[in-house]
Amino acid sequence: MRVGFGFDVHPLVPERNLILGGVTINFDKGLSGHSDADVLTHAIIDALLGAAGLKDIGTRFPPDDPAYKDISSLVLLEKVKRLLKANGYTINNIDTTVVAEQPKLAPYIDDICKNISNTLEISLSRVNVKATTQEGLGFIGKGMGIAAHAIATIV
Repeated sequence: MRVGFGFDVHPLVPERNLILGGVTINFDKGLSGHSDADVLTHAIIDALLGAAGLKDIGTRFPPDDPAYKDISSLVLLEKVKRLLKANGYTINNIDTTVVAEQPKLAPYIDDICKNISNTLEISLSRVNVKATTQEGLGFIGKGMGIAAHAIATIV
């Protein structure tokens, strides 16, 4: 068994959709980034790549490559799943934490888990998504961004 850790953070900006785990969240701001800026999926991608020793998301999907402009991060996650399979790995489980002061994510967690489970073709029971705040501390606590942590195990 191999373990990988992933982390991502993006600033919140107006006039952009907020997407987490492939789900569009009802909020007045979205995350800034080259792709859809889905910090949760990006953290999962880095955790999976790290577990397999296959570098990182920026190496695989460079942020200056026009091919990835506004791309759904679930498409990138699908590519990583195929890459792991081609290298002889199977995904055991994913555990994540999204750090956001707002919006409240509880109403979206089930759909997010389903998207990740379906994309990775693993049982829903092997995907865990949690959400927390920073209690008003730092730029996330001030509502200026969102971060995500992920741990993945592969065999």
